[in-house]
Amino acid sequence: MIRVLRYVLVGAMFVACLGIMFAGPALASSGADGSSEGGHGLGTLLYALVIILLAAKLGGHVMERFGQPAVLGELIFGVILGNMILLGVPWFEFVKGQEALMVMAEIGVILLLFEVGLESTVADMMKVGLSSLLVAILGITAPFFMGWGVAAWFLPESSIYVHLFIGATLTATSVGITARVLKDMGRLQDKESRIILGAAVIDDIMGLVILAVISGVIASVNAGTAGVSSGLVLWIIAKAMIFLVGAVVLGGWLIPRIFKVALKVKGTGVLLTVALIFCFGVSYLAELAGLASIVGAFAAGLILENVHYKGFTERGEHELEELLHPLAVFLIPLFFVQMGMGVDLMSFADSGVLMFAGVLTVAAIVGKQLASLGVIDKGVNRVAVGLGMIPRGEVGLIFASIGAAMMLKGEPVIQPSVYAAVVIMVIVTTMITPPVLKWSMESKDKKSNQGGGANSSHAKKERQPAGV
Repeated sequence: MIRVLRYVLVGAMFVACLGIMFAGPALASSGADGSSEGGHGLGTLLYALVIILLAAKLGGHVMERFGQPAVLGELIFGVILGNMILLGVPWFEFVKGQEALMVMAEIGVILLLFEVGLESTVADMMKVGLSSLLVAILGITAPFFMGWGVAAWFLPESSIYVHLFIGATLTATSVGITARVLKDMGRLQDKESRIILGAAVIDDIMGLVILAVISGVIASVNAGTAGVSSGLVLWIIAKAMIFLVGAVVLGGWLIPRIFKVALKVKGTGVLLTVALIFCFGVSYLAELAGLASIVGAFAAGLILENVHYKGFTERGEHELEELLHPLAVFLIPLFFVQMGMGVDLMSFADSGVLMFAGVLTVAAIVGKQLASLGVIDKGVNRVAVGLGMIPRGEVGLIFASIGAAMMLKGEPVIQPSVYAAVVIMVIVTTMITPPVLKWSMESKDKKSNQGGGANSSHAKKERQPAGV
């Protein structure tokens, strides 16, 4: 009986897939906005969700089979979907114009930064040490100026604000990707790992501040300001810092009181609802302050700690991260697949774009290697620290997507060809990090073993968690 049910389910899934494939041309012909004589507004949205989620899961599975982060598969399969028209298959073109999908993807980005903030605490950031701080500062400044220089070289006709924005896309480091690699290796407790992760968190915050500054400057230019004074730049920096510090201070005072009241509310899902209200509220305040909503989302996550909602877990509710997980699994892949669909492979027919992507990638890698010069602790593998800072991952894509949506005098700050080059940079820096970081960490162990004595025994102790 169970075998029969399996066959029925497989057959039903096969028929459903055939129905989806045959429905594609009909829905695509109804227009990008989903309007048609039959009225397929909801139908096109549901069809698009099926295609994007299926592509995200398949892409993630393929990449993880090769030891790569799932986000790469989501991005690459998005690129494939977005360029199927080059093979004469226009079925997925209407997905690019789905406004509802774009809104859902933006909410996914907010949840992503909220989750990143939840993984960090203010106390952890205070403990990262001087090496992490110096690595973070160099990891921001070196790639920023190198990216600015590369953009000015390849795009001399573009505004200086475009060059600055491209430089900003090189600043951040993907905490999630590096942490995943180090965790799989059992090396999270190594000194190199603590420096890398601490610096990456600081990089994200400083990168968000840089993004806020450049976005504010571009907004002032669009508003017709004659020039951008140093006072304006300082004000934008101060506003970003005041918002972040203010959110942490005021949020730290408000959150315990908010959850104390929320504990009196009966029903299920109270913890998740209150957390989302707080996340979206702080994100909205960031928008009002002229900053990106993701700055607010990160700040909201940074403020929330387990101790604040301990009462909910004590009465049987799951941890907040567990409650957020289903929402994140649904919404975050929408963003990455859509980012991939925004890449026009025809732009690479121009050799200049390929050259720009290559040089930009080199600048992204070299810039983070220079960050390793900030390590002042003795006995630390500086090469591993620099390699661990390389991946741009989801943060670089978020920066690029904001630039593609932002207008400067009627034109996107990040043009389609530039956007494609940035995506290539993100893909390459993300793909090379796991193997080279693993090689660097293991090569140090081999040298320690060959050296014998105390170094050998110390290396064995540090490698022990990998086999646990």
